[in-house]
Amino acid sequence: MRNWYHRYLSHLLIERGAAENTLEAYGRDLDRYVSFLEEKGLAALRQARAETVIEFLVCLKNDGLSANSVNRALAALRGFYGFLLEEKALDESPLAHVELAKVWMRLPDTVSREEMAAILSQPGEETPAALRDSAMLELLYATGLRVSELVGLTMNGINWQVGFLTVMGKGSKERVVPVGRTAYDCLRRYVDRARPSLMKSGTTDVLFLNRSGRAFTRQGIWKIIVRYAKKAGLQKKVHPHTFRHSFASHLLEGGADLRAVQVMLGHSDISTTQIYTHVTRDRLKDIHRKYHPRG
Repeated sequence: MRNWYHRYLSHLLIERGAAENTLEAYGRDLDRYVSFLEEKGLAALRQARAETVIEFLVCLKNDGLSANSVNRALAALRGFYGFLLEEKALDESPLAHVELAKVWMRLPDTVSREEMAAILSQPGEETPAALRDSAMLELLYATGLRVSELVGLTMNGINWQVGFLTVMGKGSKERVVPVGRTAYDCLRRYVDRARPSLMKSGTTDVLFLNRSGRAFTRQGIWKIIVRYAKKAGLQKKVHPHTFRHSFASHLLEGGADLRAVQVMLGHSDISTTQIYTHVTRDRLKDIHRKYHPRG
């Protein structure tokens, strides 16, 4: 059984170009599933039935996994069994009649426009590091980039003439993202006035450089954001994805088209983007309660 799921992960990597995070998550889910089958005394994958899969999913839920994590495990199993059918290792899948678990979507963490403005005002322009940090924060908020996408940006990915970035997203999917005027100006100042001194003696195409002249880690970006959020006086937790969530929510609040936001975020499925409409509706309810005479 373990040989088959390792072959499936290799298939995802080589044939599908799956991202490293996806491979790690699916690997954990499938390893857990095979261990579950072994504990039940099942020696072959063909011995599993729909009831077996459902029992496994219930165990995951009872172990405290979120609905999103349970659904991801089910997606991993669907892909795995589909692969087994293609390889003719099985004649039928036990997942044929197992539906996705209902996802109770947790609303994403966002900050208000005022709170975001307070964070963005913190770095200043006194030093190369401050110019760099300002450019990174403005760019995260202006584009909704994932932190992994931010650290992977290169100088060649910037189209200065039209104000667009070329971004490599999840699953090695490339997309083009517009950059607003404020972020563009901050980025230009960083590249012209700060990046040369941060580059030290070497040469690199990486856009944002740390004090050693190398690319940032995701943890390094996270620490910078936490520091500026605290400096701005915010009590709530703020992390890199907060910028992405706020980018989407603020666009929708302003009347942006949902599908346009989907494209900018790089979501393959619009249902993923729709979670932000919940935030927008909650915001509208707050405004109604605050300002309507019978709110």
